[in-house]
Amino acid sequence: MSNRFEKMSVFEQMRAGLEDSIAWSKGQISLKTTTLPAPPPKAGAAHILALRRRLNMSQTVFAATINVSPKTIQSWEQGTRVPSDAALRLVQVVALQPGIVEQLFAASAGNVSRRIKLKKISVSATRKSAHGRKRKLPA
Repeated sequence: MSNRFEKMSVFEQMRAGLEDSIAWSKGQISLKTTTLPAPPPKAGAAHILALRRRLNMSQTVFAATINVSPKTIQSWEQGTRVPSDAALRLVQVVALQPGIVEQLFAASAGNVSRRIKLKKISVSATRKSAHGRKRKLPA
């Protein structure tokens, strides 16, 4: 439908929309209704600071938690900048579900340690010989 709609002229798009409207009002077609979530609640400097302190996080750790820079957290807490709606949504999630932060940190810590182990294995499994060629080390 959308590909066909894009190829129509403006007049044809308006005509198709009006025809769909008439068909809907006659009960010939049904329309999909989607409910959008409410925008995230606004959070001032005091709220951000209180949340971070309640979670016992430094500015750096809190910044890493919501994927912003520590300078951004500082500016939010000083009131010089205001969080975007996306950042406010993350702040809302962290405030309502602080346990999710621990789950994320635990999951990412597992991934980091796995990457480190794999890297150590691949580095220790081969070594360059005196001639610059890689050779397998005895197991």
